[in-house]
Amino acid sequence: MDYKKFKEIKEKHGDCGSWAIWAEEGNKPKSNVGDISIFDTSRNPSLIQNLKPEFVFVGLNFSKINETTPFSNFHSKSSTAQDFKIRYALRDTKYWGSYMTDIIKNFEEISSKNMMVALKSDQSLLEKNLATFEDELKFLGVENKLIVAFGNDVFEILQNEYRNKYNIKKVPHYSHFMSKEDYREMVSLLI
Repeated sequence: MDYKKFKEIKEKHGDCGSWAIWAEEGNKPKSNVGDISIFDTSRNPSLIQNLKPEFVFVGLNFSKINETTPFSNFHSKSSTAQDFKIRYALRDTKYWGSYMTDIIKNFEEISSKNMMVALKSDQSLLEKNLATFEDELKFLGVENKLIVAFGNDVFEILQNEYRNKYNIKKVPHYSHFMSKEDYREMVSLLI
């Protein structure tokens, strides 16, 4: 990864994509999760060397589209968001700096059940998003990626489409009702 590629990814896929790097936790577990100033290379000069596009974590879709700043996905400022669990689970692991994205782009739906119903009733919605996702993976410029699905629904989609092409693993969705410590333990066991 170099600065030029980083900027290209930001411009082309920054609306839905991001990186598994967060600001330091403050006095509360959720503090600073939404601080995306860490993606400013003038403030964080070591950023580029810490990015790992060979690992891709994939969510289903936006639960709420309230932020359009590049790389803000998985870095929600909302007090109800659970993104802090991903930060806790990946900190000090080889997955810190992984690429993160959603399989379904720019589709706001809080219920994964409703999202899956929408995909089953509109095959073109799924096909369009799979093509975009495949383009995004190619754009990262890395062969032999490990793709990690957040939850069963994403895992099912990825397995159906890419099981013969990529190494795909599944971890629980970070919104599952469990402590950040239990989530970290579960993620470390599964990947």
